[in-house]
Amino acid sequence: MDLKWIGIGAIGLVLVIVVILIALMFGAYNGMVVKDNAVKSSWSEVENQYQRQADLIPNLTSILGSSVSVETKFVKDVTEARTKWLNAGTQLDREAAGYEMNQSMATFVSAIATTEAYPTLQANGNFTMLMDEVAGTQNRITVARGRYIEAVQSYNVTIQQIPNNFFAGMLGYTEKEYYKASVPLTTPALGDGKLPQ
Repeated sequence: MDLKWIGIGAIGLVLVIVVILIALMFGAYNGMVVKDNAVKSSWSEVENQYQRQADLIPNLTSILGSSVSVETKFVKDVTEARTKWLNAGTQLDREAAGYEMNQSMATFVSAIATTEAYPTLQANGNFTMLMDEVAGTQNRITVARGRYIEAVQSYNVTIQQIPNNFFAGMLGYTEKEYYKASVPLTTPALGDGKLPQ
């Protein structure tokens, strides 16, 4: 056998291996890009639902102010939580403030729904429709968080699988953290039922 043909065959084999490695790297990279964007998109939907909830709060306070004197502690808590969410800078801060806003809304809705002290408010059609919107939004937040968790899981599995795990670190893809509630659940104390003068 001629050494020339052996050399050409070895070079050809090396080229084939290099092409396969490049194809694997491009495939891994594209897969990680898709999964990374799915995580970002899922988180964006969580924030979109928090924004929807924040947009409902001024309507809620307007209806409350024009209908009856209600637990001002609840109104204050909900309004403060909304302001914190609107002013939060980082994703972690926004999630903590969004969680707080969600909890204060749930506490408020529960207090109004379980008491007979506000028959005028409970009979108000606008209030009833708004409460349906709030409940729907809170359900959407829960669903969006679940989708975010699924997207993170899919992404993490993708970067841990062979051959992606060989390229993930080189390409700057690291494991993402799952959603964790960052604020403990608390029930605020009832106010005195009077609006401040």
